[in-house]
Amino acid sequence: MGAFPGRYPALWPTANRRRWRTPDGVARTPGILGVVTTRRPRLEIEYCTQCRWLLRAAWTAQELLTTFGLRLGEVALVPGTGGVFEIRLDDETIWSRKASGFPDLAELKRLVRDRIAPELSLGHSDNR
Repeated sequence: MGAFPGRYPALWPTANRRRWRTPDGVARTPGILGVVTTRRPRLEIEYCTQCRWLLRAAWTAQELLTTFGLRLGEVALVPGTGGVFEIRLDDETIWSRKASGFPDLAELKRLVRDRIAPELSLGHSDNR
């Protein structure tokens, strides 16, 4: 029997334990209203609340949404602590402040573009 006996018998945990996967491979997150479907590709920006990096995270999200529009299925701001500023695309960490400092936006756009829309031109950001 699945993780939600009787109600969602075909769900099982994914690697990060906060999401569940159905037999068709769709990731879903259990919530107070049931199971929520996650749109792909999902970009997460985890930021430190103690460092007050919400504005930086929101600005980064805005820039990525403006550049990629409907090519991104979902962009989430995830509060964290301990100086974290990480950007993940479909559970793969593509940028970590602890490893590389804060991202240059042009470089971050290229990293995201290469994974979700390699054919997309970034205009002047491609020339750096």
